[in-house]
Amino acid sequence: MLKMPTLKQTFPILALSTFSAMLGIGIIVPLLPLYAENMGATGIWLGIIFAGYSVSRAIFMPIIGRLSDSSGRKLFICIGLLIYAIMSLGYIWADNVSQLTLVRLIHGAASGMIIPIAQAYVGDISPEGEEGKWMGYFNAAFLSGIGFGPLMGGALTDHFGMNIAFFTMGVLNLLAFLMAVLFLPEISRRKMATSAHLSFRKMSKSGMVKGLFSFRVSLSLGMGTFACFLPIFAAVYIGLSPTLIGVLVAVNILLMSLLGAAMGKIADRFNRRVLVALGSLINLTFLALVPLGGNFWQLLGICALGGLGGAIAMPAASALTVEEGRRFGMGLTMSMFTMAMSIGFAIGPLLGGAIVDFGNINSVFYFAAAMGLVGTGLFVWFTR
Repeated sequence: MLKMPTLKQTFPILALSTFSAMLGIGIIVPLLPLYAENMGATGIWLGIIFAGYSVSRAIFMPIIGRLSDSSGRKLFICIGLLIYAIMSLGYIWADNVSQLTLVRLIHGAASGMIIPIAQAYVGDISPEGEEGKWMGYFNAAFLSGIGFGPLMGGALTDHFGMNIAFFTMGVLNLLAFLMAVLFLPEISRRKMATSAHLSFRKMSKSGMVKGLFSFRVSLSLGMGTFACFLPIFAAVYIGLSPTLIGVLVAVNILLMSLLGAAMGKIADRFNRRVLVALGSLINLTFLALVPLGGNFWQLLGICALGGLGGAIAMPAASALTVEEGRRFGMGLTMSMFTMAMSIGFAIGPLLGGAIVDFGNINSVFYFAAAMGLVGTGLFVWFTR
C-alpha cells in the first residue's frame, strides 16, 4: 500500500489542477445557451443539451467512486482531465443539436472521474475537526475556476469569437492534466468488495445521507436553471452583452468562492445543519428574485445574494459529507453527493426547458425556488 500523502504535498497541486480544469469549463457557461440557440435549439433541446452532461456524470460517478476507494484516486483524475481537454474541441466540431448533445454526454462522463474523486482525495487527508476548513478551501479553488471562466469566455467571445473560447478551454484542461500527471502523488486505500457493498447498503439508510442528497439535488436544480436560462433572460429581455452576462454568472460563483474558505472554518465551529438550511433558504430567495431584475445592476445584486447563500451552505454540507465518507467509503460517498448535484443539474434544465416552451421564462426561476424550499424541508426532516 502506498503511503498516505500529506496535505502539504497534495493540496496545492490538487487545487491548481481543479482550478485550471474548472476555469476551462467555466468559459462556456455563458456561451453554451447562445451557441445552442444559434443551432436552432428549442427550450426543450436546450434543457437536453445541458442535462446530458449531468445525466452521464450521474451514471458513471458511483461506479468510479467505488473503484477509486480500492484502486486509488490519481488514475481516474488524470483520465478525466485528458478527456476534458480532447472534448473541448468537440464543441467546435458539433454543427447541430444532436452532435452537441453527444459532446455533452462524453464531457459529463469525464467529469465523473474528476470532481468527486478530487473531493474524496481531500476528504482522505483532512484532519478530523477540520473537514469544513479544507473542503472550504477546495470549494474555493473549484468555484474560482468556474467563476473566472465566464468572465474570460464572455471577453474572448466578444473580441475573438466562440471558437477561440473553446480552444482556450482545451488548453487549460490540458494544463490541468499535465499538472496532475507530473506532480499529484498517488493514494491507495484498498478495501474488500464485500465491505464496500455493505457500506452502500448502510449508507442508503442514513438519515444524514438522505438529507444531504435532498439538499444537493435542490441546490443544483436551482444552479442548473440559473446557468441555463439566466443568459437567455439577460440577453433577450434585458439586452445584455456576453461580457456582462459573464460578469453576472461570475459574481454569483466567485462570491461563493471568496467566502467559502471563511465559511468552512465557521462550519467547523458552529452547527453545520443550521448553516446548510440557512444557506439554502437564502439561495431559493435569490432564484425567486431573478425575474424582478430589470437591469444589469439589479441582476448583479440578486446574483450576489445567491453567492452568499451558496457560500454559507456548501462548506457545511461538504464537511458533513466527509464525516459520512469515513463511515461508508470516501470515494463512494463523495460520488453519491456529486451524483445528487448531477441529478439536480439534469432536472433543472429539462423541466425548465418545458416550462419555457409552454409558459414563460420567469416561471422557470419561480419553479426552481419552489424546489429549493422542498429540498430544504427534506434536509431538515431527514437530519432531525
